[in-house]
Amino acid sequence: MNELNYIEILGYVASILIAISITMQSVVKLRVINFIGAVMLGTYGVFIESMPIILVNYFIGLTNVYFLYKLLKIKKQIQIIY
Repeated sequence: MNELNYIEILGYVASILIAISITMQSVVKLRVINFIGAVMLGTYGVFIESMPIILVNYFIGLTNVYFLYKLLKIKKQIQIIY
């Protein structure tokens, strides 16, 4: 059996983070962990030169940032009201 190299480890860790993220009850935690996993998996895609992995995971990362921004903006608005 071949030794795992750093690129494969990156892919495994990223996949594990994404799997863990979907178990989160907090939407913010889900988005943050999923963002980290998606960026790592997109970077893994760069190393293995797989454009579908790169595009989908960086898109997921950007989507997480967008929704985190919206969540934090709503939270800030709620704090202003109270």
